[in-house]
Amino acid sequence: MRVAIVAEYYPRAADPVLGVWAHRQALAARDAGVDVRVLVLHRPVPPKAALARRDPAELLAPLRQPLRAELDGIEVRYVPFLAPPRPRTYASWGAWAAPPLALALRRLRREFRYDLVHAHYAAPAGDAVRRARPGTPYVVSVHGGDVLSVVRRPGGERAVRRALDSARLVLANSAAIERRARALGASAARVVHLGTDLPAERADRDGHPGALVTVAHLVGRKRHADVLQALWLLRDSHPALAWTVVGDGPERPALERLAAELGVSGRVHFTGRLPPAEAVATARRGAVFVLPSVDEAFGVAYVEAMAAGVPAIGCRGEPGPEEIAAAGGGMRLVVPEDPEALAAELRALFDDPARRRELGREARATVAASFTWERCGEATVAAYEAALR
Repeated sequence: MRVAIVAEYYPRAADPVLGVWAHRQALAARDAGVDVRVLVLHRPVPPKAALARRDPAELLAPLRQPLRAELDGIEVRYVPFLAPPRPRTYASWGAWAAPPLALALRRLRREFRYDLVHAHYAAPAGDAVRRARPGTPYVVSVHGGDVLSVVRRPGGERAVRRALDSARLVLANSAAIERRARALGASAARVVHLGTDLPAERADRDGHPGALVTVAHLVGRKRHADVLQALWLLRDSHPALAWTVVGDGPERPALERLAAELGVSGRVHFTGRLPPAEAVATARRGAVFVLPSVDEAFGVAYVEAMAAGVPAIGCRGEPGPEEIAAAGGGMRLVVPEDPEALAAELRALFDDPARRRELGREARATVAASFTWERCGEATVAAYEAALR
């Protein structure tokens, strides 16, 4: 079977972390027996934050992106397209990307006779594929942002509904997102979990005894400020508790100011963005992984840490954390947007090292049973086969 993957979020020379989960799923499908090629929708315009910083290297990076690359043995082609600024027009980017994508698909098919197209996100990629008329059936992976936030943008619901309605099959990263996709017009949908590698068991079985770790983009919905508030609440009872934050984003300056105002700056380390392997390794050295985010459709970062025996904390009522918790032990759920509830859970975990180690063992077992890349690859290929039937 030959599959052409179309994605907007995918690693680039200047940002090897962007959409790395889409690349890992492509690798998993390849390892499960599918021949894949990737087309990346690439808007060669610097982001607004780069314009504000006026960093020449950052401003020129989108223009310097090679149009062809090979990532881990997979051929990747970057398809440039132009579109108006993101905030107001993102939902319509599929229409702007469709003409160059259609040309790229025709060129690809002359040398790689693909049987199926797999688009990541209903919009803009799924909408662009629908408009490009690839000549084969297509499937769409929905990851949450499309069916939760893009639909709230002008024209977003229409673009998402059309992409889902025309797709042969929709792949959702959790049961709640599958239900949301069906409500938005998907006639056939199934859950395909993303995954992680299962490392060797840790010798210490407990990580650093006072180490909290988070790997995430620094944006408001991730609720990093709640962790800072929890650290402040635990300042007297757990003065050795420290937090390492891997990632970058627009919220970083505000978080650094808040840490200073709360007097916990000395116990917080912002690493900035790290290469994917280094970010995962950092998460796996912690004692507890904490990410009290909202609108969390899945959250690969949770299972990456849990695979190494690190218990994780997410929020009750969120699709991803709820689904991971339902699969087995090792994921603790707290009330969302409640620093006091988060602090209470952290207190319970750090006051009982034996229980924390037991949760770590359960976390690893949960990932081994349900959330490896091998299982993701098998499920992805099964979805492709179902779509072609």
